[in-house]
Amino acid sequence: MTKPLAERPRPASTGQRIEVEIVDPRSAPEPSGWAKFRRRAAPWPMWDYELLRLEAWLSRNPPVLAVFREGGRVLGASVAMLCSPLRGQTFAPRVVGRWRRYAPCWAEVCLPWFSGHPAVVFLARVSAGLRRELLRLFERRLVEYVGPGLLGVVYRALPVEIAREVTGPGRLSREIDPTTVLVNRWDSVDEWFASLRPPVRAAVQEVLDDAADLDITTGAGRTDLDAGELAALLNRHRARQDERAWREGQPTRIAGLRLDTRSPVPTAYLEAFLRRPEVVTRTYREGGRLIAFHTMIDIKEGIALPHWASLPVALGGRRRLYADAYVHCVQRMIEMGRPEITAGRTLLDLKAAFGFDTRTLLSVAVPRPVMAR
Repeated sequence: MTKPLAERPRPASTGQRIEVEIVDPRSAPEPSGWAKFRRRAAPWPMWDYELLRLEAWLSRNPPVLAVFREGGRVLGASVAMLCSPLRGQTFAPRVVGRWRRYAPCWAEVCLPWFSGHPAVVFLARVSAGLRRELLRLFERRLVEYVGPGLLGVVYRALPVEIAREVTGPGRLSREIDPTTVLVNRWDSVDEWFASLRPPVRAAVQEVLDDAADLDITTGAGRTDLDAGELAALLNRHRARQDERAWREGQPTRIAGLRLDTRSPVPTAYLEAFLRRPEVVTRTYREGGRLIAFHTMIDIKEGIALPHWASLPVALGGRRRLYADAYVHCVQRMIEMGRPEITAGRTLLDLKAAFGFDTRTLLSVAVPRPVMAR
């Protein structure tokens, strides 16, 4: 059967001019064609330009947006953090247009608060050859944009089909912890529950029974939440998780260096995120006290679980309460007919017990001398 024209891969070159535009969301207006491209290839809320603007103003290492074009049309995009070893705890550093061009820095292509999602996206019809050409041009434009102080670029958590376009001589590639994926293959949540091993079913049921006395509230686009309260719980939870991952040797750093370039999730960003209509937030309270919450992005392309945070049991949390969150997410996936759930790169064994598989991710480090080559 012949594919529709829109689905056919584009050749590596169509004779039209290709270009990469790099913009700082703090100072530049939304690029032309961005809204249309987002609907087609980047529907997740982390690609919303206003959220990117908030993220840039509230980060130690602010992101810039690179827009890949052919004949003026947007074919792809990437988000890159500009990271400096000299910045310390300084937030909202100077706009990059006035960057100290000889100060050492490097770029990290990643979504720091959504690490299981790639920070490089293309329209489905863009061929591998054209993707490679655009990514090399992106590296050239990044050197021009930042200046001589740029040490290189690190592409983090790329899917295999994108990672192969940025590998090559002098480029360091390594497989990192995979992301977890649950493909929708059930007709009801009861059918999913029955597919679990008996010990897992018993443990999940115990959690559900134990949570029956909690005040659990779920809703999309919630405006009734204190984002500061949730952000504080989330950042404490992530700090504990990061320490555990480091102790256990999680393969997330290049050359064994512990260079965490992320910033804490800010209250203003989280508040804007929680109010979006595609974001579902589930909160758990005991006696009015917040003990846990999770968020779910629910769009037709699938469900993603960007945030889970809870108090430790020693401070009043409930053991394995995350199991209730997974039951809720699976139920919504099945009821809404979503194709899959993606749930990040941690707790792989636990998620496997719930039926999740994994997708391979790679990171690629590109030193300055081989950028654009």
